[in-house]
Amino acid sequence: MNYTNNNVVDVNVNNNPTTQKYFNNFFNTIQYDISGMVNDTIIGYFQKITDTPAAARALASAVIYTAINQNIDPLSVLEEFKKKEKQELNGYLLVFLNLNRYGTSYLGVTNTPNTNKYITRTLLP
Repeated sequence: MNYTNNNVVDVNVNNNPTTQKYFNNFFNTIQYDISGMVNDTIIGYFQKITDTPAAARALASAVIYTAINQNIDPLSVLEEFKKKEKQELNGYLLVFLNLNRYGTSYLGVTNTPNTNKYITRTLLP
């Protein structure tokens, strides 16, 4: 005779559809077509403003990927970057690269939550 409990819920992490949906494309390589001229132009721009060629390639790749995902021409994005001063470019680049990220995982953005004054008062230093 088998004894069962009908109230038991099967919690199998591997069969969770929301987890699978979130990580579906995590390990897939990103495929996009872009001309070598456009790629070299964007890399060249970032080589002028960064310290290393590796940083320039990484920034160029991220900008191209974000532009394509947002259906924006990467060269038009580059033209907008060229209009900015170096100090402004950091913030502009930060906002642009966060377009494809979830609100909880923004890069370069700090969020200091406001603490209720009554809770702060009861905390010991």
